[in-house]
Amino acid sequence: MDADTTDDLSRGLAAYVHAVAKALDVPVEGTTCEVSDTATAYLALATRLANYPDHDLMLVWSEQHGWEAAVETEPGVVTEVIAYFGDEPLPEPGQVLAFVRAIVEGRHWGGSRPTFSTVDNRRELAARSSRYITGRDSDT
Repeated sequence: MDADTTDDLSRGLAAYVHAVAKALDVPVEGTTCEVSDTATAYLALATRLANYPDHDLMLVWSEQHGWEAAVETEPGVVTEVIAYFGDEPLPEPGQVLAFVRAIVEGRHWGGSRPTFSTVDNRRELAARSSRYITGRDSDT
C-alpha cells in the first residue's frame, strides 16, 4: 500500500468518523480512528441497552467488517458484539444513526458478520470517504 493512499484514507476515514459521530451526537473525544496495517474506528456511545444496563455501548468499524455494535464487558475481556450493520462498509451517517436507534429500541437488526475484501480496497475507501473532507455530504 502506498503512502499516498494510506494518507488519503487516514484523512477520509477521520472525516467520515466525525460525520457519523455528529449524526449520533458523540463528542470528538468519544471517537478514535487509525489506519495502519488495518483501518479501524471506535465511537463510544452514551446510551446503554436495557438488557446490558451495566455495560457501555460502542460502535466499532473496520475495513474488513464495517460497523458493528458491541457492549464493553470487563476490562481485559473481549467485547460482546450484538449487531452488524451489514453489506455496506461505509454507510451514510444517517444510516448508522438508524442502525443504532434500532438496536437501542430493541428492534432486530439482521445480519451475520460481513467480510469485505481488503485486497486493493483502500483506494476505493479513500475515494468514497474523501467527500466527508470537503463537506459535500448532506447527511452531516
